[in-house]
Amino acid sequence: MNETAFDEPLFASLKPGLTSFCYRMLGSMDDADDAVQETSIRVWQSWSTFRQDASFKTWVYRIASNLCLDKLRQSKRRALPVDLFDPAVAIVEPRDTRPNSAWIWPSPDFGGNPEDRLVRRDTLQLCFIALLQTLPPRQRAVLILKDVFEWSSKQIAETLAMSPAAVNSALQRARDTMDRAQLRSDELSSMDVQPEQELLSRYVEAFERFDIAALVALFHEEGCMSMPPFEMWIRGKEDLSAFYSLTRWHCEGSRFVPITVNGGYPALAQYMPDKEGSGLVPWGIHVIETKENQILHVQNFIHTPLFSRFGLPARMDR
Repeated sequence: MNETAFDEPLFASLKPGLTSFCYRMLGSMDDADDAVQETSIRVWQSWSTFRQDASFKTWVYRIASNLCLDKLRQSKRRALPVDLFDPAVAIVEPRDTRPNSAWIWPSPDFGGNPEDRLVRRDTLQLCFIALLQTLPPRQRAVLILKDVFEWSSKQIAETLAMSPAAVNSALQRARDTMDRAQLRSDELSSMDVQPEQELLSRYVEAFERFDIAALVALFHEEGCMSMPPFEMWIRGKEDLSAFYSLTRWHCEGSRFVPITVNGGYPALAQYMPDKEGSGLVPWGIHVIETKENQILHVQNFIHTPLFSRFGLPARMDR
């Protein structure tokens, strides 16, 4: 074999699943895309060393896993605001932020690979991604490959250069850690599996009219809102009402575009008035989690590069 014989269609067939693996490992689509791109380069460069009698898929995932493990050794754990801080005591405009590398961000779909559609969608929920980030990197890789992708211990051992016994031990420790983890985001996540369309429509209508009373009425008594990259998050109807009143000048006149995130979960892309023009510009991606058909948690991801990643326009007419 030689480098010129590199089978690009074969690698492309693995790319959706590979991207979803790297996203679960790293908590960021930017990092996942970088890892997959670097994997493709290393696969091409090392093509002459690949043995035809070996599993191409296992070989590629070994390269991707090593890249993810290297990235994670050099980075801090990504998280969601509700897992790092207590709710705001004083309701003020949020100011304190953390760098984008500190946060978990939502992802678009990974592609139309039939195999990827079989991967459990619940393991793409943001709370599950947050739970994964609490695991040591190698345990994280073992758990994803076993419990999400349903690989055999033997295949995982070959991929991660471990013995099957070490894989089973790491898997047990990872499951124990996940069971013991008490993240607030897990408590707040998708109690109704996904929001009712009628509730989402009422949220859009109330927000676009900026009817604060109608908006807050949609929330559960313990409902909350977080806004990465801001550290601050709000809990309770009274504080939500105060916060919406405080930020009316910023959000009034906004419009929403429906999208899906993280394996098909419904979400809303918010465009806010352009202060220097007559149009609307990207602001945040709202992921709404509910309980008993009330809003329990709005995660408003304020990161405008997400809009181009989701194929959304750079501006809209009012």
